[in-house]
Amino acid sequence: MGKRIYFTVTNDLSYDQRMQRICGSLAAHGYDVKLVGRRLEKSTPLPPRSFQQKRIRCWFNKGKIFYAEYNIRLFFYLLFKRMDAVCAIDLDTILPCLYVSRLKKIKRIYDAHELFTGLKEVVSRPAVLKWWTRIEKKAVPAFKWGYTVSESIAAEFKNRYGVSYATIRNMPVMEAITTTQRIEKFILYQGAVNEARGFENLIPAMQWVNAKLVICGDGNYMNQLKELIRQHGLNEKIELKGMLSPEALRQFSPSAYIAVAVPENTGMNQWLALPNKFFDYIHAGLPQVTVNYPEYRQLNSLFEVALLLDDLSPQSVARALNNLLADTVLYGKLRANCLRAREVLNWQEEEKKLLSYYQTVFAS
Repeated sequence: MGKRIYFTVTNDLSYDQRMQRICGSLAAHGYDVKLVGRRLEKSTPLPPRSFQQKRIRCWFNKGKIFYAEYNIRLFFYLLFKRMDAVCAIDLDTILPCLYVSRLKKIKRIYDAHELFTGLKEVVSRPAVLKWWTRIEKKAVPAFKWGYTVSESIAAEFKNRYGVSYATIRNMPVMEAITTTQRIEKFILYQGAVNEARGFENLIPAMQWVNAKLVICGDGNYMNQLKELIRQHGLNEKIELKGMLSPEALRQFSPSAYIAVAVPENTGMNQWLALPNKFFDYIHAGLPQVTVNYPEYRQLNSLFEVALLLDDLSPQSVARALNNLLADTVLYGKLRANCLRAREVLNWQEEEKKLLSYYQTVFAS
């Protein structure tokens, strides 16, 4: 039997494409993998996968009391399991993994999906920021092994704590694009509906855009999003599809005409991040309007798949969307570039780095 690795998250596992890919790749190459998350009232049954899955039920599901309860439950769950390594996903599960790895004298790995202390919802609340910064300072230096989603975030960890983390980007599996007949040209936003995703600019922009916007996702900003749509009289122009399974999203996305993501530069995480939707849009063959932040700029200089914005005002967002909708030559060039880029920017290539990394961890 291969090395046993436990991965820990705070979500309910259903929509976590990155973890499904990572766990699936490791399981396919001989590792004994278990992904641990939490069970919610609205959690749907999990499909069988090549790795094991476990959900922990909590009495509380938000705020400090949730994090305290989940971390305690997770600690005791891990404590009585046999494993060769434990991998914490982001800061919200890092402490149980740290303590269990010390008690068991096993390998510990940190997978930072984001720069947690750079999130707007953390940065904008001083007490919350202080709490998570304290956890980061305590735990991250104790994790010799780690990887994250962009070179910029890896460099920030190196600067803060002297840890040398690898970069394993959040890329989709290369699959044939589903051919769908377009009934209308519409714009796609997919992903979390959370703070700092730029909806305060995107929704007003749709007043002047000659197409419909379809939003696939859910999150902590959904009530504010619905209010923005109501305030600007855009109920007929913006469709909220809610959360789709990764499989359903892969079927639906190629039916869009273009895609959009305009995250605010309101925290270091947004500035340094390289979200999976950037690659998801490429794999769906969708030219996109997005932001001129370092990671996007570097990749777009190589592949030119997007229009990058410095100005995120509603007027600027609207101009870019209308430009891409109207200019068929520009659209054709960016779409062709997407189809070429997906041959390089895919999980089959990125997976090689993941497997090499875990070989190094266990060989050390």
